[in-house]
Amino acid sequence: MVLADWALWLGHRDPATHLRDTYDSDDGFRRIVAAHHGAVPLVASCVANIGGKRVQYPQRGDIGIVGSPINIHRQFGAIHDGSGWLVRMHGGFGRMTARMLAAWRI
Repeated sequence: MVLADWALWLGHRDPATHLRDTYDSDDGFRRIVAAHHGAVPLVASCVANIGGKRVQYPQRGDIGIVGSPINIHRQFGAIHDGSGWLVRMHGGFGRMTARMLAAWRI
């Protein structure tokens, strides 16, 4: 939900309101991702709710999915800081160097 929270912070309506309170564990979250066949289609459906546009070259503030193109359990929502991707980790945000699977401007 970090990407949806970012969209809210930017002033958009909640793009993931239909997902809130529908899971209470990592396993529940993984089931939702699997039902959408990966994080990219899941986030794309949420971004469409607020009129976001897919981009090839992310800039500061854009959101994306980074990680494995084949293992949906190794795909991570990220926020671009202008020079790289930040993901939520235990204790805050940290930089992740990983393959960009998709990016959107919201």
